Amino acid sequence: MPSDGVQMQIPKLTKENFGNWCIQMKSLFGSQDLWEIVNDCYTEPTPDQERGYNQNQKEALRVTRRRDKKALFQLYQALDEVTFERITEATSAKQAWDILSIIFKGEEKVKRIRLQQLRGEFEVATMKETENIFNYFSRILVIVNQLKRNGEKIDDVRVVEKILRSLTPRFEHIVVAIEEANDVDTLSINALMGKLQVHEQKKQNKIEAANTEQILQSKVEAKDQKGKDQGQSQAFRDASSNIRGGGNNYRGRGRGRSHDRGGYNGGRGRTPNFNNGRGGRRGEHD
Repeated sequence: MPSDGVQMQIPKLTKENFGNWCIQMKSLFGSQDLWEIVNDCYTEPTPDQERGYNQNQKEALRVTRRRDKKALFQLYQALDEVTFERITEATSAKQAWDILSIIFKGEEKVKRIRLQQLRGEFEVATMKETENIFNYFSRILVIVNQLKRNGEKIDDVRVVEKILRSLTPRFEHIVVAIEEANDVDTLSINALMGKLQVHEQKKQNKIEAANTEQILQSKVEAKDQKGKDQGQSQAFRDASSNIRGGGNNYRGRGRGRSHDRGGYNGGRGRTPNFNNGRGGRRGEHD
């Protein structure tokens, strides 16, 4: 603890702040005359060498060891449990510092590569024709949050401008209205999403109304066509009935003519018997 009684705050190391953390720790170690031992380390003597030290050398070694352990303990305090486990084998502050540098500088390189990838995804992202506003915003914000977690500084204006230039053509009118109103610099991401969702819902309502009208029109046309079909069917049945009725009348007239011929034959049947007639005349001659 410093002589003024103020509690010392040890900066915490995370995956995102290794560079800044190093600067802070160097300053902290420098304020306690510890940076030299962290940066340059010291050579631990063997037991035989230490037995040969005089009193002054032994006192200097004791002070050096105490300073090293103090620096190592402060490094421990800066780490979470996972990172602490990675330096437990270190026997000096110098070894622990070097291990952390190797770990996080490698992770810094990975982070830079990841940042490049995320920047590319952000720039090329466009709204799909089958996508709605909510889903598109969600997809963009996932990329934005990943950029921020990897150290990218990205504000609402940049995100708003990106979204406006990557929407589908069906949002062209609302985009022009927003840009002409000069709302881009002051419009938050949530406010933009609200405006676009209202516009999207209005267009959807128009489409649904048009579809409903078309369905109703189709039903009316189908009903009219059904009535026409029924009328044609009734006319066809009436015509068929008339044709069958006319055939019966014709046969009736035919039978009537047959009766007439029968009557005629009957008349011929009633023709006088010429033999009887001749007989009668002969009777008269006789």
